[in-house]
Amino acid sequence: MINRYFIQISYKGTNYHGWQIQPNAISVQEVLTKSFSTILREDIEITGAGRTDTGVHANFFIAHFDSKKTDLNLKKDFLYKINGILPKDISVQSVLKVTPEAHARFDATSRTYHYYIHLQKDPFLLESSWYYPFKIDLQLMNEASQLLLNFRDFTSFSKLHTDVKTNNCNVIEAFWTQENYNLKFTITADRFLRNMVRAIVGTLLEVGKGKITIQEFEKIIKTKNRSEAGLSVPAHGLFLANITYDNRIFI
Repeated sequence: MINRYFIQISYKGTNYHGWQIQPNAISVQEVLTKSFSTILREDIEITGAGRTDTGVHANFFIAHFDSKKTDLNLKKDFLYKINGILPKDISVQSVLKVTPEAHARFDATSRTYHYYIHLQKDPFLLESSWYYPFKIDLQLMNEASQLLLNFRDFTSFSKLHTDVKTNNCNVIEAFWTQENYNLKFTITADRFLRNMVRAIVGTLLEVGKGKITIQEFEKIIKTKNRSEAGLSVPAHGLFLANITYDNRIFI
């Protein structure tokens, strides 16, 4: 009998060319696949909830795999063993048994990303937050962020020439928070386009600096033209923070 499992993972993306396996470049998916195949002594294929780009991090990531082994979710030593051979920048937090048809990507109901910015130079944030030493208006950025909830087509913030069938996304929440010199942008949606969050953040910063108005930000969304939006911010400030599922898929 084949059993399907979800695994909850976190990883620091600095040393990886994103999640997805690719030729001539190390990826998180490749490292996990080799490690699980070694521990379980099976040819394991791991499917992720989505693709993170080069340098992007994940506090919370879900992937699934099939195995002949039973009750891995109940074996405490399995987590110890798998984390023992994984590199220091990848960690498996839990193993969850799910229904045979459950899918890490297609069954996800929402995803949340955080983007971190620090306004004051901090050597300890070099790989996990973007240093942006400019004065910005957070209130204007939050007002502009709320406009994202009114639209579905986010072509203006999508990487060009991707192989998706639609650029429609349902944004559930989008807002900025600040603690001292540290900013965090939170955005949740049912799905995201390639480069979407980084392009949105880059354009919102244009609002914050007064380079474009809130009305112009809205117009950028309506144009459905990537060249109208701002530059994409660096990958190292972006974290996948949460993914939700219907509880019925868990056994």
